[in-house]
Amino acid sequence: MIIPGVEKELHKLPGFCEGSGSVLGVQTHVDCGSFLGHKAVYRMGFAMAAFFFLFALIMVCVRSSKDPRAAVQNGFWFFKFLVLVGITVGAFYIPDGAFTSVWFYFGVVGSFLFILIQLILLIDFAHSWSQLWLRNADEGNAKGWYTALCIVTFIFYATSIAAIVLLYVYYTKPQGCTEGKVLISINLILCLIISAVSILPKIQDAQPHSGLLQASLITLYTIYVTWSALANVPTQTCNPTLLVRNSTGSAMATQPLTTWWDAPSIVGLIIFILCTLFISVRSSAHPQVNKLMLTEESAAGAGSEAAAMESGLRRAYDNEQDGVSYNYTFFHLCLLLAALYIMMTLTNWYSPWTAVWVKICSSWAGLLLYLWTLVAPLVLPDRDFS
Repeated sequence: MIIPGVEKELHKLPGFCEGSGSVLGVQTHVDCGSFLGHKAVYRMGFAMAAFFFLFALIMVCVRSSKDPRAAVQNGFWFFKFLVLVGITVGAFYIPDGAFTSVWFYFGVVGSFLFILIQLILLIDFAHSWSQLWLRNADEGNAKGWYTALCIVTFIFYATSIAAIVLLYVYYTKPQGCTEGKVLISINLILCLIISAVSILPKIQDAQPHSGLLQASLITLYTIYVTWSALANVPTQTCNPTLLVRNSTGSAMATQPLTTWWDAPSIVGLIIFILCTLFISVRSSAHPQVNKLMLTEESAAGAGSEAAAMESGLRRAYDNEQDGVSYNYTFFHLCLLLAALYIMMTLTNWYSPWTAVWVKICSSWAGLLLYLWTLVAPLVLPDRDFS
């Protein structure tokens, strides 16, 4: 929808440039035609979000495959794609008016929630990774595993330090760019704090598998989110990757039409794809994460799978007669949030300062969440956080 060829064809659709004099705060002198791809992505996002919301409602309280609705979840693919196509076609005939501006705020909220899900998955992945390598070190070649652990941790921290230096060089100036300096410095200090906390003796006693590997991975992701946020700052001198659309103004006439595929968006889409795949195949070793993500397998399924493994058989388990393996409604809600996130990423968020603060606040929320996973066993010693 945002490549020039498709964007040109969108001029033929009625109503796209009618009923609104501005787009998300952009002044009226901006040519609406240059925003057609952006509006089309919003309609695609609306169609996918509506589709997953519909199925989230349909699948409420499905407990087992004996429920007739479970057949809809696991089958009827032709009709489900037909419904999706129908909603998508209808979305393109929504009158413009205030639709784009209102749907933008739905995208902001949904994207923030999906970023939090990404952070939960990242923290869970970091803990699982560290536990696996430390367990392998206890069972086998300890020197080799500890060396690998140190090398990976060093690479993560070295990359983070290099990225911080580049952020200060390219996204700040000796005079001005105060917001960038403050945000980079705050996140740098927070990353140093979580790194120090992760190796405190009391933390190590409560969680022997805790260490700098998790902290280095969280630090690297935090620096990426900081970079992504600064890439939305609407000041050209403080943002070398600032994207500007053409307008009918003569001042912009000599500038070529820019693409929305800047580096932070590409990295964000890659992380999005990896997280979506991970959430589909994951089976966390942490009961608290499974409860939070509503992905606990049914007891019957777990027993059948264990029995098959004991008999030496490696079979796929797909029997949900006694209980579903995952929460169907939560599954669709996750995909709804993912649709909103990819919609905002493809359109580069578009409201600069909103995007900046959503991303920065999400990075702070992730750091606080990771810090809580470290101190929770000390604050609540009677709870099981294993």
